[in-house]
This record gives sequence, C-alpha cells and structure tokens, in this order.
Amino acid sequence: QVQLVESGGGLVQNGGSLKLSCAASGDIDSIHGMGWYRQVPGKQRDLVAFIGGTGTPTYPNSVKGRFTCSRDHARNTVDLQMNSLKPEDTAIYYCQAEIQRRGSALTNIYWGQGTRVTVSS
Repeated sequence: QVQLVESGGGLVQNGGSLKLSCAASGDIDSIHGMGWYRQVPGKQRDLVAFIGGTGTPTYPNSVKGRFTCSRDHARNTVDLQMNSLKPEDTAIYYCQAEIQRRGSALTNIYWGQGTRVTVSS
C-alpha cells in the first residue's frame, strides 16, 4: 500500500502565508515526481506545482512568484510554501505523486486526501 498524507491547510487572511506538507509512505521503490493540485467544488482539479525528474518545479502563471514547491527525496516529502495568498487561492489542495511500488515495473498516480485552504478577503 502507498499513502500520501497532507498537512498544513487552514484559514488565512488576504496577503498571508501558509505552508502545506505531504509525506508519502508504504512499499515505495521510487518516486518519479511529486506536487500539488487544487480544486474548487464544481470545477476541475488544476496543477499548482510539480517537481518531476528534472528536479525543477513547474508552476502555472496564477501562482508563479508566490508559491514555492520543494521536495525532500530522502524523506519522500513535498512542501508547498504559499505567500501573498489571495481569496482566489481558496480551494482544497491535493498532494500527488508518481510512484513505483516495490516489485512493480509500473508507475502509478497517487493522491492525498486533500487539505482545505481558505483565504479571507
């Protein structure tokens, strides 16, 4: 089994900061990429930040310059530092990882349970 556990969501004022953390555990052979998506009820889940094989984070323009994603390969964790938060950043944030399990040649996508971020205006 593989599990992704997120932490760090909450309520913050416009312009404030929050840090999200995600830890992957279980029978993991290797993690090819980790990152964050977010979803507003009734809308699609959108990319927020992702670190793949190159090690360079990818961000959409909506968060570039405000959010910073970092990975700790030894601990199988990924963090998202969110600064200058805006009300439109309000969403449920999901951790995602591309994981190859021990004994498997396949890489599968795994999701965390989600953590709510609310930015008040």
